[in-house]
Amino acid sequence: MCPPVQAQLAPLPIFENVTIRPNFSPDPIIVQGISGGSVPGKKIAGRAETANGPCVGFVDEKPNHTLVLKAFFNYLSLQVQSPKDTTIIVRGPGGIWCNDDFKGKNPGIAGQWLPGTYSIWVGSYDQTKYHPYVLRITERR
Repeated sequence: MCPPVQAQLAPLPIFENVTIRPNFSPDPIIVQGISGGSVPGKKIAGRAETANGPCVGFVDEKPNHTLVLKAFFNYLSLQVQSPKDTTIIVRGPGGIWCNDDFKGKNPGIAGQWLPGTYSIWVGSYDQTKYHPYVLRITERR
């Protein structure tokens, strides 16, 4: 009898960057990371609030992800999914957007997007807490 084979699963990468065009596949694209940092979200955003919500929580100085849009998107949604309460800040060609409660306690930003490069930060409410998350990028409403 042969000894049992133990599969070695490679850990999934975190903090991936994404480059897409309209009608990308697969949809949704899922990337993951760890929220949090020592910098107040309002410092990164340069304001306390945007039309999408307050710029709260704590993030790293550098963004968690970079999203490059190769063309205009009539609709695109970024949604964070985490077991803990997180925040999001997105800075790009059209401005800066913050959110903390898009669907329940999870943040997100959705709407029309200009082509260009977007920096994305995912934050934690407590400066000393870091939480795993997935970021779901989709054109589906």
